[in-house]
Amino acid sequence: MNKPVRRIAIFCGLLVLALMIRDNWIQFVQADELKSNKHNRRVTIARYSQPRGNIIVDGQAVTGSQETGGIDFKYKRTYKNGDMWAPVTGYSSQVFDANQIEKLEDKVLTGDDDRLFFNRTVDMITGKGKKGGDVITTLNSKAQEAAFKGLGDKKGAVAALDPRTGKILALASTPSYDPSKIAGAQDDKAWKSLQDDKNQPMLNRALRQTYPPGSTFKVVTAAAALENGLYKDVDSKTDSPLPWILPDTRVALENEGSIPCKDASLRVALQYSCNTVFGKVSADLGNKKMMDTAEKFGFNKPVDTPVRAVPSVYPKDNRPQNAMAGIGQASNRATPLQMAMVAAAVANNGKLMEPYMVDKLRAPNLNVIEHHQPKQMNQPLSAENAQKLQSIMETVVEKGTGTAAQIDNVKVGGKTGTAQHGVDNSGNPYAWFISYAKTDNGSPVAVAVVIEGSETVRDDIAGGKLAAPIAKSVMQAVLATEK
Repeated sequence: MNKPVRRIAIFCGLLVLALMIRDNWIQFVQADELKSNKHNRRVTIARYSQPRGNIIVDGQAVTGSQETGGIDFKYKRTYKNGDMWAPVTGYSSQVFDANQIEKLEDKVLTGDDDRLFFNRTVDMITGKGKKGGDVITTLNSKAQEAAFKGLGDKKGAVAALDPRTGKILALASTPSYDPSKIAGAQDDKAWKSLQDDKNQPMLNRALRQTYPPGSTFKVVTAAAALENGLYKDVDSKTDSPLPWILPDTRVALENEGSIPCKDASLRVALQYSCNTVFGKVSADLGNKKMMDTAEKFGFNKPVDTPVRAVPSVYPKDNRPQNAMAGIGQASNRATPLQMAMVAAAVANNGKLMEPYMVDKLRAPNLNVIEHHQPKQMNQPLSAENAQKLQSIMETVVEKGTGTAAQIDNVKVGGKTGTAQHGVDNSGNPYAWFISYAKTDNGSPVAVAVVIEGSETVRDDIAGGKLAAPIAKSVMQAVLATEK
């Protein structure tokens, strides 16, 4: 072989080798990345080439699949009572991808999960089409309905938990949207309308929006006082003068009206929601101890349910701001889920269970491929102190600001909150209520409700008036299913 031919042969050999290396790199190294690339249309076409598995609540599917008659997309996603369930399911769209459970459990719902390999193999041998698995949720349909209907045309959210296990029983957010209306390939106008809506109907307020928790946070401050030994007896007088001046300032912290807050016990202070008592508790403990207690309840870190909840925030701050944070103001911010976790930990004798809303993943042949086991997340306070806190929260409902949450023959503990909103409190305040109900088998439900906006006149906006009745209806729905 002469020299030029040999060079050409070597060059061609190198080209073939480079091609083989590149081909193998694409097939094996980049395969997953390319498969999940948002620009890979084949993935989306495959996703909607057969019915998706379903998201299940109380044994019933709240999702479905409908034939489209189209060439690329044979099926599209449908939802039953989509507005009510959107904060749980999320959406699955032929054009706009997916989110929440629809996104996180997509491989199970499409049948592509590795744990469904046997099912796919059997279907291939028998000539059946590929089937998706199901996601079994922890949600309680009656509690969700009570939460959604209770919110009505108000802007707000509800989160309800089983304190004993951490199961999420209700997760409502209003205003909401119907995911069915953005599921198809021709739903661009509906999508744009949702994006342009100033009321943000696609925002999951229960998990993704933080608010100043207002006086509901006084439950955390009371827990900090008990856990750090500042006060041991919830019925003994506190060192709380009137007026009380914020540290390092000449500004007096005001109470709402003429209420018995001077040296009030923790029980009386929670019953009447005394700002001065809990502001001074927070100041006396200091920022670090307050932050440590808040973090034991779940503040300052995200919570995966598996849908991620944004972190609630108890800030590192100066002395006067820390005092204000101790009454749920200043830079203190919480999601409804977080405040439901606070009520749940108190109700569960100090044990905070990890919140979750996917109970099981099920194969098309109904075999369970994954079963979530309840897990303790933290112990924010001792059982003894939790029971003390239960006692004073129950006083709030029996004869304090939370009487609208009373349920016949049931022990209910709660705390109202009305949080300032806007520059110099110029906006309508947020109305809060957190609560739990107790039975002989412990507490099956803890609830947090926040009303962000409503048609109610400003002077009538209060947690006890707006939020407590919603919490009551959710608790009643859960208690009815416990019987």
